[in-house]
This record gives sequence, C-alpha cells and structure tokens, in this order.
Amino acid sequence: MTDSEERAGRRGLSAWTTRQWLRTGMAGALAVLALLGVAGAWMLGRTASISQDLVDVRSPAVTTAIRLESALLNQETGVRGYGLTGTADFLTPYRQGRAEQAADLAQLSKLLHDDDVGLRDIKAVQDAMETWRTRIGGPVAASPPGAPSTLASDRAAEGKRTFDEVRSALSRQQEHLRAEQAGARADLADMMRQRNWVFAAIALFILILAGLVFEGLRRGINEPLERLGTQARIITGGDFTHPITATGPADLKRLSDEIDLMRRRLVQELAFSEEARRRLDAQSADLQRSNTELEQFAYVASHDLQEPLRKVSSFTQLLQRRYGGQLDERADQYIDFAVDGANRMQTLINDLLEFSRVGRVHNNHQAVDLGRALDRTLSSLSLSIEETGAEITYDPLPTLIADSTQMGMLWQNLIGNAVKFRRAGQTPRIHVSAVRDDVLWRFTVTDNGIGIAPEYADKVFVIFQRLHTKDAYSGSGIGLAMCKKIVEFHGGTIAVDLTHEHGTRIVFTLAPEPAERPGPGELVGADASQVVPAS
Repeated sequence: MTDSEERAGRRGLSAWTTRQWLRTGMAGALAVLALLGVAGAWMLGRTASISQDLVDVRSPAVTTAIRLESALLNQETGVRGYGLTGTADFLTPYRQGRAEQAADLAQLSKLLHDDDVGLRDIKAVQDAMETWRTRIGGPVAASPPGAPSTLASDRAAEGKRTFDEVRSALSRQQEHLRAEQAGARADLADMMRQRNWVFAAIALFILILAGLVFEGLRRGINEPLERLGTQARIITGGDFTHPITATGPADLKRLSDEIDLMRRRLVQELAFSEEARRRLDAQSADLQRSNTELEQFAYVASHDLQEPLRKVSSFTQLLQRRYGGQLDERADQYIDFAVDGANRMQTLINDLLEFSRVGRVHNNHQAVDLGRALDRTLSSLSLSIEETGAEITYDPLPTLIADSTQMGMLWQNLIGNAVKFRRAGQTPRIHVSAVRDDVLWRFTVTDNGIGIAPEYADKVFVIFQRLHTKDAYSGSGIGLAMCKKIVEFHGGTIAVDLTHEHGTRIVFTLAPEPAERPGPGELVGADASQVVPAS
C-alpha cells in the first residue's frame, strides 16, 4: 500500500461518526462472541452427550456384564453340585441364574443396541452358554435326584472345556466394555478441558473487548470532549479569539466546527456591539451637549425673553388704554393685534417651560393619592366648572408612587379639556374611572363633549397641534402633549378610545411604581426633537 492510499484510508476512517464506530465495533464483537458461543454450546452439548453415554450406557453395561458373569457362574456351580450329590437344592442357584441371565442379556442388548461389537460379544456369550447348557447343564439338571449323576462324571472334562469358553467370552465382553468405558471417560475429560479453554477464551475476549471499548471511548469521545470543554472554558473566560480545534469522530468534529462558528459569530457580534457602544457614547455626548443647550434655551426663555416680552405687552396695553379711540379704527385694530400677540406669546412661553420641566424639574416621586390630587384640580378649576355647570364624578382612585406636581398637571389638562370642549347648549358630564389591568392601572376620562375624529386621534398628542382656531377655543395646543409626556414618564401609555361615541374618552395607564428613568438631562434631551421644531 502506498503512502497516498494509507493517508486516504486514514481520512476515510476519520470521517466515521461515533455511531458508525460503535456499530462496527459492536458488530465485530458480537460476531466473535457468537462464534465462541456456538463453539462453547457445541462443547457443552458434546460433554453432556459423552457424560450421558458414560452414565447411562457404558457404566451400566459393565455392571450388567458383571452380574451376567455371576449368574452364569451360579448356574455352573449349581449343576456341578447337583451332579456330584444328586441333592435337589443345588438346582435352585441354577434356575435363579438362568432367570438372571435372561434379564441381564436383555438389559445388555438394550444398552448396546447401537454397538455392533457389544452385540457380537453378547452373541458369543449366548452361544457359548447355550453350548454348555445343551451338552452339560441341561442333561445333568434333568437327571433324577437322590444319587450322583453318572453323566456329570462322564462329561466332566467336556463341561470344564465348554464353560471355559463361556468364561473367555465373558472376559472378552468385559474387556471391550471396560475399554469403551475408559475411552468414554477419556473423551469426557478431553472435552471438559476443551470446554474450559473455550470459556477461558470467551472470558479473556470479554476482558480484551472491555479494555478496547474503554480505550476507544477514552480516545474517541472522552479526550475530544475534554479538549473541547477546555477550549470552551478558555472562550468563556473571555479569550474569544481562541480557536476551536476539531478532533475525534466526524460528528464531534462537526460539533467543534459549529461551536467555533458560534465563537466567530460572537466575535463579530462583540465587534459590532463595541462599535455600537462607541457610537452610542458619541451620541450620548452629543445628546448631553444638546441637553445643555436646551437648558440654556429654557433659562433664556424663562428670564431673558420674559423681560422684553413683558415690556412689549405692557407698552402695547398702555397704548391701548391711552390712545384707544383717539386714532383711526385701523390703528386700534393694530394695537389689539399687538396686545393679543404679546399675551399669546407669554402663554406659549409659559406652557413651553412647563412642558420642558416634566421629568427635569418635577421629578420627586412619592406616594400620591390620585383621588386627593383630582380634588385639588377640581378646586383650582372651580370657576370654569361653576360657569359651565359641569357635573364631574369619579370612582375610587388608587395611590401610586409618582410625582405629585405632574399628577396635578395631568388631571388639570384632562379635566380642563373636557370642560372646555363641551357641546353647545348641553351640560358637561365628566366621569373618571380606574381599574387594575395586570401590573398597570388603567384610567379613563369620559365626557359628552364634541369628541375627536378618528383621523386626529394621534395628532392631538403632538405639541402645538390644534384642531380648532383660537377664536373658537382658547389654548396653546400643548395640553394633551404634556399629558402624553407625563404618562410615558411614569411608565404608561395614553390614547383616544375610538369605540366611544357621543363624546371623548381618554384612556391612559400608570405603573404602581416608576421604572428606572434616565437622568434629568436625558429627559430634556428626549423632548428636544419636539421643542426645537416648534420654535
């Protein structure tokens, strides 16, 4: 095999997955165990067969052959004693021996039915015994009792010779049986040794297999996983540039590659996050600078602009009082325009300052009883309520952690709008309700006023957005925008309920406790996009 073929073979093996390695190893181990198991089973069966043949055939055959020899000797002894004495008692062993002979021969024939040598030995014993009985045993036993048999003395030499042939046949039979018994014992001992060797080989193979499995798992799974875990811990420790080296079977290599891909993706995400953080820091700096400028604008609006505006308003009012009616009608109209513009500018600046203070100046969270806050609002609006005859009712209101000043501004704008935008010739009826909605409180302010068209449901919450002329309804168009800012500052939302008919229903939510809020400067900066365009 060339080096290139060997390297290709190694690459092919390295492409195997853990499952393929386990399947191949288990298949090979099971095949070897199956072969050894078949060999062991065959040897167990062979051992049992030899043992059964030894116990059930060979040993009983030897014992039966010995009993047969005893039965034949009894016959010869009984006949010889009867022939010498003529006493009938000597015929009893002869007759018992014949009966035992028949039983023993039948037992031997049954035990050795598939043993040709054993059957020939039985036939030889039977023939020799039949010759002795025909020539000696039978005639002597048939002689009359009471006197010695002349036949026994006449055929003594022949009787000895024929019975010696019986003894020879018995000896050959027993030798054959003992030899076969010894052979069976030797076969049994040899088979037991082979069986023990096979089982020892099975045990050794199992030990070797266990060692190979342990070593294979250690090298193929444990070590790659430990290396992967070590590299993962290095990355977890903060070294995201540390590469993941793929080792082990194909599936573990794929896992390592996927983890390394995830690491590279994390490196990219971290780089992106770092870049985003730098941009966010730059934007935060710009936002802080914008906040500072906005605070300067608020200071200018509250101090520097107020004084000249008051002068303009004061002197235009002086002109109106002193020269009103002395000039022509157009001059009086111009003076009225100047006074009205100055007053409206004063109102806009004050409202704008109040809007900018939400979350910046008014930011003192404490337990606020919204029922009491609403009572204070109704007291401050008592003049307009009495003038319009408004009927205002409200359900029990909860106590929340909030800024009390902002809650007062919220109620004042909502109730004030409900009273202001009433239907002509109809008594205003306003109801405030509050229900717990999961973790938030949901409030509704319902009136029977002129209502809000669906296409303006979002526009009314934009600062300085008016749906009516100043001649029809007074105001700066900042009230609902301030309500939206207050509600969102307290972690809620506000909207117009478009399903309500015959009036307006404002729905807003408040959190029982405020979430973490940015600093005052950031809150002002968040409204800078609203304030600057309006200017």
